[in-house]
Amino acid sequence: MDNTTYIALSRVDTLTRALDVTANNLANANTDGFKASRQLFSEYLVKQKGPNTLPGDKQESYTQDQATYRDQLQGPLRATGNLTDFAINGEGYFTVRTTQGIRLTRNGQFHRRMDGTIVDGSGNPVLDNAGRNLVLQNEEDLLSVATDGSISTQTGVVGTIGLVTVDNPQTLMPEGHFLLRPTTQTHTVARPEIRQAMLESSNVNAVSEATRMVEIQRDYDLTFQLIQTESTRNMNAIDKITAEPSA
Repeated sequence: MDNTTYIALSRVDTLTRALDVTANNLANANTDGFKASRQLFSEYLVKQKGPNTLPGDKQESYTQDQATYRDQLQGPLRATGNLTDFAINGEGYFTVRTTQGIRLTRNGQFHRRMDGTIVDGSGNPVLDNAGRNLVLQNEEDLLSVATDGSISTQTGVVGTIGLVTVDNPQTLMPEGHFLLRPTTQTHTVARPEIRQAMLESSNVNAVSEATRMVEIQRDYDLTFQLIQTESTRNMNAIDKITAEPSA
């Protein structure tokens, strides 16, 4: 296998990963609070050695999949009319208590259990700004939530939804079910802004992602054609070299 094939295979490997990332973005285009993933590519240069190396061939450039990161662009907010739906406008994450510990989420689609506890779609209790479960007494009805997260019922203000952030959102580890596991210290958002009866939609642009998928597939096919052409060229060269000389 010559160097041209190795270089092309490095490109195929990164395109395969790019196709997986783009497909996952498309699959979550309608997932509330979802942040699209992006790939970070880099060029990996290899110096060629040997006295017969031509001036233009002193370095070979390989494609390297450096990392995958989340696009932190906020998704559009949409009205739902449900009083226990909340959208974050700006920075921050809701906190929920799971069996594995505290987790963060941008998905504010909550509901109230029979015992008055406000929970997420998986039944994890939502926490207030003091790290306690948000609980409404049976005789209390949720009337409104102010932009700072203060919850008001007919008895007055009964709690505040907690919003936290981290220094680097890229350190958050996704765990499925809209949850993120913090790996560094969290901080209370200084100026939270919560919108009641609204949800933050995914920030995925389905048209752009579909176009991107077509481009990746086209690039993938062209690169494979190059590999097949190189393979045919090498086989033909070997056949000519090993062919018996004509009499």
